[in-house]
Amino acid sequence: MTHDDIDIIGKNVKDMYGTFMGKVIGTITDIDGSIQSVGIDCGSQGLQQIQYEQLVIQNNVVIFIPKWRLDSQRLIREKQLTLRRLKALIDIVSENDDMKTDAEIIHEKYKSKLVSLDETENQIKSKLEERLIELDEQMKSAKMLLFDAKVQSKSNEISENTFETVKSCSTEVIEHVTHETSEIANVKSRIADLELEVQEITAAPAQNIQESAVSYLETSESPQQVVQAKLPEAPTEPIPNSSE
Repeated sequence: MTHDDIDIIGKNVKDMYGTFMGKVIGTITDIDGSIQSVGIDCGSQGLQQIQYEQLVIQNNVVIFIPKWRLDSQRLIREKQLTLRRLKALIDIVSENDDMKTDAEIIHEKYKSKLVSLDETENQIKSKLEERLIELDEQMKSAKMLLFDAKVQSKSNEISENTFETVKSCSTEVIEHVTHETSEIANVKSRIADLELEVQEITAAPAQNIQESAVSYLETSESPQQVVQAKLPEAPTEPIPNSSE
């Protein structure tokens, strides 16, 4: 454990929007001393174990990064790299057909990688949809609190200052929810774009093979084969009698 890692203990933890979450009270380390998870006292929500990779130290505050954000970024990065390598491999084979046999092994490796990434992608999509449902509920709650505070203000149940406080806090929550919802929409769009790229690049080789096969069949037919395919024409002159 490095000095910076030790400094995380006792620091306040906030989310990406600056909302207080809790305080770091300890860490779980591996046999080599590296931090696996961090224990955060979240008050009434109890002690929570957060993966160390989800935390970023900034000055005297620890910033919490949602897992869906890390997972989706990792997926997009790996898929982009795999696609770039697959495209490069196809270009190499198109320039030098002698390397086709050697390239097939690597080609299957990259295709297998894309399949495994598809499985990860489905899991991430499911998490994104779950998070969108949570955000939708938070948005409804924030708007309900704001509306109810307005009613209480109009009925003189709360002061104008109290209403402005509720309004300010509710608006802040709504802005955070709107920002995260937009970010998730952008992530889903990027994932969808990569899916189209995968379909195009995996369909292209099959189409090229089919076109090559058709071209081969067309050029392999000899004129003799074409002539033999025709039926013999009936004779127009009478056939002489052999007995004469």
